[in-house]
Amino acid sequence: MKAGIVGAGGYAGGELLRLLLGHPEVSEIVAGSESLAGKPVTVAHPNLRKRTDLQFVRYEDVERCDVLFLSLPNGTHRADEFEGRADLIIDLSSDHRLSDPADYQRWYGEPHPHPNALGQWVYGIPELHRDRIKGARRVTGAGCNATAAILALLPLFVADVVDRTRPVVVECKVGSSEGGREPSDDSHHPERVGVVRSFRPVGHRHTAEIEQELTLGGDRPRVDLSVTAVELVRGVLATAHVYVKTALEDKDLWKIYRQRYSAEPFVRVVKERSGIFRYPEPKLLAGTNFADVGFAADPRGERVVALCAIDNLVKGAAGNGVQAMNVARGFDEQAGLGFSGLHP
Repeated sequence: MKAGIVGAGGYAGGELLRLLLGHPEVSEIVAGSESLAGKPVTVAHPNLRKRTDLQFVRYEDVERCDVLFLSLPNGTHRADEFEGRADLIIDLSSDHRLSDPADYQRWYGEPHPHPNALGQWVYGIPELHRDRIKGARRVTGAGCNATAAILALLPLFVADVVDRTRPVVVECKVGSSEGGREPSDDSHHPERVGVVRSFRPVGHRHTAEIEQELTLGGDRPRVDLSVTAVELVRGVLATAHVYVKTALEDKDLWKIYRQRYSAEPFVRVVKERSGIFRYPEPKLLAGTNFADVGFAADPRGERVVALCAIDNLVKGAAGNGVQAMNVARGFDEQAGLGFSGLHP
């Protein structure tokens, strides 16, 4: 299979290259970057030395592929620019994640340029929409914070134990790579190192994805999302505070989470009785496509704290995209995604 990447010079693009180079069904890769065209991909991704001699090409030279990944900044492209170049297009940006144009305008501050196209894309978390992704031709990625929050909360919503009259409060601690490759004042090393900085206490755009995907045929939940930068390069830890209809104990939560995730190849339930790794920990997930989820029942009443840790560049971006590609094309869902992480 021939795979193309538009935006292969960025961090998520580099992760796509790393994963696709080890994919058993991918025989050819075309790496598109306007600013780096003509240069070896190892200029941007030195970890790939001796893994490939690929060179970047201009976007217009990313020609007909079996699958095309769009790894571009939000709002910088039109999907119809790439129509006809691939049977399957997977867009890792936020441009096609929301199904309602009104949601897009509310959260992104302007009308969607092609609102009629929104319904043509499948929200691409396989744990949510595996059946719809199978055979799909247009699949979106999902926000990294949204992915972590959704996977933390999904079993509770599926089991219909959530009190939807009360808001769900989610706090995400995130690493610096979430901001992308382009430098900025807040990514400058003296300004970034050592911080615990609340950079989006309200109004984070991923809120809309979480509310959309957890509606699940019921009333749309109210989600209050805050995002805090911490001293990590990779990683997201979502901590969600959710009120449930009746008090639940750990044994009830074990049943709910096992029932939903026991067959999922990339979701691990992490809930140990002791030890420093008794809850999900992003450090253990660097480079992997795993999502570690956990939970704790508040003994004082009807509150559950749900947690999920992911690598924002893999399960939160490139790895999830490759997993969705595997599902859409009928490959082994775990193909190319076997890295199990490092410890220590």
